[in-house]
Amino acid sequence: MKYLIIFLVPIFLFTGCAIKEYEKYDNISKASLEKVNFYDIENFYNDDFDYALKTFQKACKKSKRFSLFEDVCAESLTAKNARDFFISNFQPYKLIDKNGSDEGVITGYYEPLLNGSLTKDETYKYPIYKTPKDMITVDLSSVYPDLKKYRLRGKLEGNKIVPYDSRAKLNTKENENLEPICYVDDKFELFLLHIQGSGKVKLTNGDIINIGYANQNGRRYTSVGKYMLKKGYLKPNNASIQGMKAFFDKNPDKVDEILNHNESYVFFRKASQGATGALGVELTAKRNLAVDRSYIPLGMPVFLSTSNPITKEQINKLMVAADTGGAIKGEIRADFFWGYGDKAFKYAGKMKEKGTLYILIPKDQLID
Repeated sequence: MKYLIIFLVPIFLFTGCAIKEYEKYDNISKASLEKVNFYDIENFYNDDFDYALKTFQKACKKSKRFSLFEDVCAESLTAKNARDFFISNFQPYKLIDKNGSDEGVITGYYEPLLNGSLTKDETYKYPIYKTPKDMITVDLSSVYPDLKKYRLRGKLEGNKIVPYDSRAKLNTKENENLEPICYVDDKFELFLLHIQGSGKVKLTNGDIINIGYANQNGRRYTSVGKYMLKKGYLKPNNASIQGMKAFFDKNPDKVDEILNHNESYVFFRKASQGATGALGVELTAKRNLAVDRSYIPLGMPVFLSTSNPITKEQINKLMVAADTGGAIKGEIRADFFWGYGDKAFKYAGKMKEKGTLYILIPKDQLID
């Protein structure tokens, strides 16, 4: 079954004497889209298309179930030339935000490594929790189809569903419904695991276990970085993960106040593989993005133009949207997956760059 286009709406924006015509495909992306040619995209032809194709094929293990990608995923399995495959099967569109800009914010994330133990002691005392036994998740789509991407999370108190506990309450109150996977030795590193959504824990016996996202308490994500800037704990020139860590090392009495400002709390599960995105496939370093799926469907090839946060060299890569994030909201907003380890942490923690995104829509889904 084809992923039929419902709307094709020309949008005219006047800039001086020039008129730009944008298109809308609301069942693919709620953003305005500017149709472009591949040769209009800077450094598109200089990419490693073989690596890009492998990343797309990996995503297809899950995205092929979506009618949007069903045919093109099948086509990818017999592709003889990776560059020709993308050029022949996709039409690029540049994302435009509601203000008519083609530029947004690109941040970075990584897979953290924490030190942990299966038993609690004075060193390893911060739990990584499984999904609580008493948490209820309500899928609203059966009653309100427009809310198909939203789930209500809470718990029963009498005959009412109330919001699940906040971060502050979960960190301080004993709860028989909470079961830890293991315990780690650093509260801020655990908070970063919540932000990243997955990671690894090195146990005291040397074994390493993979930790994957399982659920969330339903509370709204709030940036603690912005809170620290507002309170004067950080200056704009050191508003990074590294800057936050340095502040907490010097001010341990402020850790709870700051971290509890973000009421959102993530629950985890043991995973059989490394960092896995919302699409359900293991993430590929420097080839996968976390996106806002209102504007970019998971599984979609996305060409990214941005810059390296440290060297400031240009990054022009064909990526695949494979993840989401609580802080990733907006038309031109993405999180660049840097991979695992200290080097990935260094780049991810520093990254907050301007960028442009081009989505590649399968040609067989477009109606002229």
